[in-house]
Amino acid sequence: MDKLVNLENINTLSIRFRGFYPVVIDVETAGFNAGTDALLEIAAVTLKMDKKGWLHADNTLHFHITPFHGAQLQPEALAFNGIDPLNPLRGAVTEHEALHKIFKMVRKGIKEHDCNRAIIVAHNAAFDHDFLMVAASRADLKNNPFHPFVTFDTAALSGLVLGQTVLAKACNAAGIEFDNNEAHSALYDTERTAALFCELVNRWKRLGGWPVVDLP
Repeated sequence: MDKLVNLENINTLSIRFRGFYPVVIDVETAGFNAGTDALLEIAAVTLKMDKKGWLHADNTLHFHITPFHGAQLQPEALAFNGIDPLNPLRGAVTEHEALHKIFKMVRKGIKEHDCNRAIIVAHNAAFDHDFLMVAASRADLKNNPFHPFVTFDTAALSGLVLGQTVLAKACNAAGIEFDNNEAHSALYDTERTAALFCELVNRWKRLGGWPVVDLP
């Protein structure tokens, strides 16, 4: 059978994801409206592929964020995630500082892995993508490395592969430890989502789904 990809460079992020550089993102917010509600926390985990084609977590950045001027803080959302936006011990930074550093890390990874553009990997990805994009625009950040609308959603992938769409249940089904007491921390949820995405991709490889081959 003829491979659809070159065996010499098959074990690279660029080939595996059609030039996309996957970056796992999770945000914690003060509501559901990206245009009006505060972005309070964000974490990002980049990924790497070893010489045998197995996917692993790579670098991590995590920030607590100061609500932007005029941001709304929905009490129900704060009660859910347990964040006190006014706590001076949070060590919060501006949206601009947090996203600038994340974008810098991501652009470096894109170059190192010979990819064309980053793609957000997240659980219920539309939510995280929306908040990141709106915050980047609000902070007037140029050269946003992320695709403007394409994402990899681990909720959908987990529903297909594991029959679960809730992050904790999907991790448990995949054999990944998940502590519900740590949930709703952007850092913890991002690390668990990264582990889940890597397992889903690697499981597909173990099952023989990658590399793709032509039928005779």
